[in-house]
Order: sequence, then C-alpha cells, then structure tokens
Amino acid sequence: MDAALAWLALPKHGLSTVFVVAFVSATLLPMGSEPAVFGLVKLNPELFWPAILVATAGNTLGGAVTWWMGYGAEKAYERVKHHPSEARALQWLKRFGAKACLLSWLPIVGDPLCAVAGWLRLPFWPCVGYMAIGKFARYLTMTAALLWVF
Repeated sequence: MDAALAWLALPKHGLSTVFVVAFVSATLLPMGSEPAVFGLVKLNPELFWPAILVATAGNTLGGAVTWWMGYGAEKAYERVKHHPSEARALQWLKRFGAKACLLSWLPIVGDPLCAVAGWLRLPFWPCVGYMAIGKFARYLTMTAALLWVF
C-alpha cells in the first residue's frame, strides 16, 4: 500500500493521481476528489486547466462505469424479480431523462444517480455528456473558489 501511495504522490505524478482519484470517487465508493485537484493546483498553479480537464475526464469516466454498473444491476434484478419497482425517485428520473445526469456532481446523491440512470437504461452517451458538463462545472467552481479562499 505504501508503494502505491508513494507512486501516486503529488506533485511527482500529479495529473495521473488526479485522474485516478477522480475516477474512483465517481464510483459508489465514498470519497471526494476535490482535495487532490486543489492540492495539485495549489502546488502547481500553471496546471489549473489541465487539472480541471483531467479531473473532469476521470470523474466522467467513473460516472460512465457507474452507469454500466446500474445497467448490469438492473438486468440481474430482473432475472430474480420479474416486475420492476417504481419509486418516486425513479419516476422523477424517467421524466427528466439523461438531463438528470447534470446533477451527477452533487455530493452523496450524484454517483448513485449515474447508477440509477443505467438501471433505467437512459441513453448512455447523452448521460455521459450531461455528466461531463456537470462535473466540469463542479471542478471549475470548487477549485477556483478554494484558490480564491486560500
């Protein structure tokens, strides 16, 4: 474990670390990637835009993986239980469709939202596009705000 942490240390492997942390944090694992992005940008201000773009790419790719996890979970669920359950949240997501993935940047509910989008079989590429827009806006806002405060 120490070797992995040393390999991912900032700033030696900064952008790759940001990508990995952003990717993992977009899955259902409870962690945030903003500290890694902020740390890299604070140590290397010239990497502001590359860090934002790499974090967005990693987080969006992680959201896409989570979409596929939801898709697979729904298929497995349908094999076990032959009728779909319709909760209010699922109906809300169906009504808004892929555009609901704009909210994938939200803490706590954003990552499960990607899984539910896959569960509902919302169109993959529009979901990924909306995820990317929402995640880019989050990284840009959070990193700029943290740099301004600190």
